[in-house]
Amino acid sequence: MNLSFYKGKKVLVTGHTGFKGSWLSKILVTAGADVTGYALEPPTNPNLFDIAGLDGKMKSVIGDIRDFDKLLSVFRETQPEIVFHLAAQPIVLTSYEQPRYTYETNVMGTVNVLECVRLTDSVKSVLNVTTDKVYKNNEWCWGYRENEPLDGYDPYSNSKSCSELVTHSYKASFFDKTDIAVSTARAGNVIGGGDFADNRIIPDCVRASMAGKPIVVRNPNSTRPYQHVLEPLNAYLMIAEAQYHDKSLQGYYNVGPDDRDCLTTGQLATIFCESWGNGQTFECLKKDGPHEANFLKLDCSLLKTTFGWHPEWSATQAVEKTVEWTKVYADGGDVPAITEKQIREFFHL
Repeated sequence: MNLSFYKGKKVLVTGHTGFKGSWLSKILVTAGADVTGYALEPPTNPNLFDIAGLDGKMKSVIGDIRDFDKLLSVFRETQPEIVFHLAAQPIVLTSYEQPRYTYETNVMGTVNVLECVRLTDSVKSVLNVTTDKVYKNNEWCWGYRENEPLDGYDPYSNSKSCSELVTHSYKASFFDKTDIAVSTARAGNVIGGGDFADNRIIPDCVRASMAGKPIVVRNPNSTRPYQHVLEPLNAYLMIAEAQYHDKSLQGYYNVGPDDRDCLTTGQLATIFCESWGNGQTFECLKKDGPHEANFLKLDCSLLKTTFGWHPEWSATQAVEKTVEWTKVYADGGDVPAITEKQIREFFHL
């Protein structure tokens, strides 16, 4: 897509200190947008928001998405035209440990954002970012379409299903008769430089490799759709721009890779080891734990036919870009520069 649309636009990003939110903020800053972020302190140390040089390049408000009054004050002060809602408790295993917090953040956080939109006249385009895990997962071999039943199994997935339903209700009850366009985007697993989260396969690979240790893979046969983080962010930006101009394009969109990039965790670890080099290996550690789906993929035909969208990088390229970024970071190199370089490569800037 052409990022020139965002130059000078007032954009609010919730969850801007997270992995996806930091990459999105970096894209928007690069595009010349007037960006405000609302989120908790960065969730990891180190974290992409700090090391990508975003501090001082955008307005960053530290606040809890559950704090409606503070969130509303930010909306009223900044008067955003476009809202990307990414703030969430995003980890499946954490949702088993802290289910109440997960629901409060992912469900009531969405209510708070949409209520702020309802009370702010400046907003024209809203995108709520959810997950491919919102679907009732029958673990069948074909991809889920946007009209499949929503019923995530674990507290994280289920809370995101609820976030979708909240969005549907607000859209029907309040926004359909206004100029405000509202969509949701259901994305698959993303990888890329700067993800330092626990219990994710690529960050686990990175930590082990930087420490000179073998990678430990928990569920080597679990199949997931893997894509570079810039893939869904490109789609989010495209949807938000399109519905800004034409409200009829609002909807509920799957965002995922082509079938060739639905890989097992073991296959992904193999690609990582080959890309990292230095004789890196992985080992499987099968242990009992909370339920995790074994197979899940998306049918992204609607996004492709509506916008002409298609994935830019394969899963192998995504891993290679992640390794490239990580080695710059590990060597004490210029992280803001490699982050912007990959953005410019992806968007052909």
